[in-house]
Amino acid sequence: MRGRKQILIALVAALAVAGCTGTEGMAAPQDTARGMIGHLDYGDFGGGTEPQANYNPYLLATQLGATGYLFEKLVEYDHFSCTPKPWLAAAYSWTDPKTLVLRVRQGVKWTDGAPLTAKDVAYSYSLIKKHPAFDNEGVWRYLSSVEATDAATVTMRFKDAGASAFTLAVNVLIVPEHIWSKVPDPTTFVNADNPVGTGPFTVKAFNRQQLTIQRNPDYWQAGKIKVQEIRFHKADGGGPIDQLKMSRGEYDHNAMFIPDVDKAYVARDPKVNHYWYPPGGTISVYLNLTRKPFDDLAFRKALTGAFDHKQIIDKSQNGYVTQASQSGLIVPGHDKWLPPGLTGRGLIPYDPAKADAALTAAGYAKDADGTRLGKDGKPLTFTFKVPGEWTDWLAAGQIIVKNLKALGFGVDLETPDFPTYESDRAIGSYDALLGVHGGSCNMFRNFAEPLAGDQSAPIGKKAASNFVRWKDAETDRLLDDLRVATDEATQKKAVAGLATIMMERVPVIPLWYGAKWFQYQTDKAVGWPDAKNPYANPGDNLLIITNLKPA
Repeated sequence: MRGRKQILIALVAALAVAGCTGTEGMAAPQDTARGMIGHLDYGDFGGGTEPQANYNPYLLATQLGATGYLFEKLVEYDHFSCTPKPWLAAAYSWTDPKTLVLRVRQGVKWTDGAPLTAKDVAYSYSLIKKHPAFDNEGVWRYLSSVEATDAATVTMRFKDAGASAFTLAVNVLIVPEHIWSKVPDPTTFVNADNPVGTGPFTVKAFNRQQLTIQRNPDYWQAGKIKVQEIRFHKADGGGPIDQLKMSRGEYDHNAMFIPDVDKAYVARDPKVNHYWYPPGGTISVYLNLTRKPFDDLAFRKALTGAFDHKQIIDKSQNGYVTQASQSGLIVPGHDKWLPPGLTGRGLIPYDPAKADAALTAAGYAKDADGTRLGKDGKPLTFTFKVPGEWTDWLAAGQIIVKNLKALGFGVDLETPDFPTYESDRAIGSYDALLGVHGGSCNMFRNFAEPLAGDQSAPIGKKAASNFVRWKDAETDRLLDDLRVATDEATQKKAVAGLATIMMERVPVIPLWYGAKWFQYQTDKAVGWPDAKNPYANPGDNLLIITNLKPA
């Protein structure tokens, strides 16, 4: 990370000496008379090192990044607050725990003029069933059938209670049956020749350096699309070059890591250059709950105040991230799911004196030399593992070990390569390490993956995702309640119960949230999501493009 920063600083300095200022003074022509933005420049469009035109929405590995602007889903999510937004489905309801009925939005047309119907939706789902490689969300693990019960109604039937799979089931891009049903082999179909979709843009031009998409004037909510063109640019120069281009104003929007973003980007034009890094998944301390003293609740609770979050955030994460809630939820976005009456959103402050006193009260006293002792009177020693290649986690691990040593523990930092770390974590061959969980809008999976009994395994066997080996009947009961709940009130009650277990039983200890990178400029377009108006997360492209307006 430090090397990348030095490269960027050197490049910026070289350009300054040469007097090269890139795009300064070269504002793109804007169609302000009609209240439109002429074009916006975005970052990379994907497709690998030798990109080819590919707009097959199911071939994720090689498709071009504009595909998500050409095709749409039944429901879009605001992934910050986890609010579902009816999209190609104007409405939906559960008739029973296994049956979801969706009303297809009327008046939507494919870009060749044909109307969208329920048959297109049913066909799209049958297509990914017929070709399992297309089922990128694994929805057919949960679905038993998807039928067009009339021209505007789709009925989804699930093998079991379907609420826990809802976010996956509605996350399939819909394609036109009248086009795709004539394709001999959809698995090799790159859809490069005038791809037909329902989205707000169509493809205008493509070469290996730039992909341009243009506004679809017949889009079903065309009045919300104020951008005539989006131009994506291949990032052939690698991270430092792309960071330099961003700092010079060559992108209206990008999503990348930038060392010292305030100095390298914002300071070059503070009125125009902005960033927002909302929280993603939770990075937590995982303790092997099959080993002493980690199986002791009082010990775990004492450690919740033992870690210096601010130092971890500032020194290992460039200050870009925020402290994580012990609730297991992503705050503030998931505030509506927090247990009623929970103070401070479950953010536990760093308090080493309190942690020290709590450990002593729990039976883990210090000797005259300040060494922390177990209940058997022997010094408490253990290892803490992080992948050696992950420099930010390594820096965080060093701070964590320092905090633990300050409490009298004998702790060694181990830095295996990632495959070894991953294997050790899965089979339970560790004392303590860092792990990631949650961060999605599927509340069931957010809690089930790290905590469900059926996701664990005996020590020596690979656990699916419950790597701490948490075993608790109340957790599994609440997860089962959440799995079958189709109404939000019941879901909230179950989630609040799970968050309370996180607070009171401490199966893992959350430290910080991973960052979602998002930089943007406001000289041409305003209305980007930010901390004051977090209506969407980075990556919620259709929500963002329907909110942008001319500056």
